[in-house]
Amino acid sequence: MDEEYDVIVLGTGLKECILSGLLSVDGLKVLHMDRNDYYGGASTSLNLTQLWKRFRGEDKPPENLGSSREFNVDMIPKFMMANEVLVRVLIHTDVTKYLHFKAVDGSFVYNKGKIYKVPATDVEALKSPLMGLFEKRRARKFFIYVQDYDSNDPKSHEGLDLNQVTARQLISKYGLEDDTIDFIGHALALHLDDSYLDEPAKGFVERVKLYAESLARFQGGSPYIYPLYGLGELPQAFARLSAVYGGTYMLNKPECKVEFGDDGKAVGVTSEGETAKCKKVVCDPSYLPDKVHKVGKVARAICIMSHPIPDTNNCHSAQVILPQKQLGRKSDMYLFCCSYAHNVAPKGKFIAFVTTEAETDQPEVELKPGIDLLGPVDEIFYDIYDRYHPINDHEADSCFISKSYDATTHFETTVQDVIDMYNKITGKVLDLSVDLSAASAASEE
Repeated sequence: MDEEYDVIVLGTGLKECILSGLLSVDGLKVLHMDRNDYYGGASTSLNLTQLWKRFRGEDKPPENLGSSREFNVDMIPKFMMANEVLVRVLIHTDVTKYLHFKAVDGSFVYNKGKIYKVPATDVEALKSPLMGLFEKRRARKFFIYVQDYDSNDPKSHEGLDLNQVTARQLISKYGLEDDTIDFIGHALALHLDDSYLDEPAKGFVERVKLYAESLARFQGGSPYIYPLYGLGELPQAFARLSAVYGGTYMLNKPECKVEFGDDGKAVGVTSEGETAKCKKVVCDPSYLPDKVHKVGKVARAICIMSHPIPDTNNCHSAQVILPQKQLGRKSDMYLFCCSYAHNVAPKGKFIAFVTTEAETDQPEVELKPGIDLLGPVDEIFYDIYDRYHPINDHEADSCFISKSYDATTHFETTVQDVIDMYNKITGKVLDLSVDLSAASAASEE
């Protein structure tokens, strides 16, 4: 361990693994360490025995649930959008050759106590029971505008400068009702709250376009894809990639203490009495607790079921978004469901998550609106974890710390953090102009 590295990465969470892969591909010398004896950090994937041990403190799950090995329960479950940045990162780094993706069956939204398929195009808008007759026509016009919008073609802008016009002004031009705005903003554009309404409309329109284009990509019932055997495969795929480019991995390294020089900059990491030198340290918040602060907490319920979520057309994998206004909350709630179709559970078993940004200390009460939609569950585990953001100055201490994972069940915020960190670490912008058709080769459809 006495060598010098360009970067030492601490923790094998998804963000850290993507970064170590990208930096290795860039030709940097990377050492990647984790205090745990497994990959994934907070975003690991557990089998049934591990799940029982973690949440029930015992390692004897009931036998009627099936073989422990056949469960791959992601602790931070998130779907990817078929055209989103993460897929570009996967292709850019050629990591797709280690992974098999499968389309997710359904994308739904909660409205007035019921679950509806999310309409994403002008054709779907006309068929959707979410809206009345006149609202369908208004929504159809809005979707046509979004589909035709091209930032490089002024004709498609219909006289609107979307860098100046706010999302609220654009929506009011089409006279859309509040419930319609709710599902477009939260279930299509995937905004976390309503602050986007007073920001320039360009970002909002691009996010709706991303959803519609991702939906068209696999002609499935949703714009999302998910790896077979779950997300636990992703950190390991990036670990393999890093190794191919000369990166070194060490699991089960206790303490991993970051050492600082007289100028306050990180100079290395010590574990078991040995110090590896480096120029920069990349890590998750748990490795440098005095350089982060708590910004919130996530409440989640992990459920094992023997049926799909009711009212989702028997989808074996689905996301349901419950917009905050529908629940009288300050933040959205997310339902995530996956099953044996993605090899994350034995045949006939489904895994569902209900997650939200916690507003109280009672996850059982707070998550009830989501759990009530699941129908009978075989087992349920409740959990609450704190979210941290870095407060350090990376230029002063050469430490680059990721943010904790939020409650969303899609990857938008996670990838944005990775790209921002990459820009800070390398001083350059990540080039992601890649041919997206390379990913469909990896899908199992």
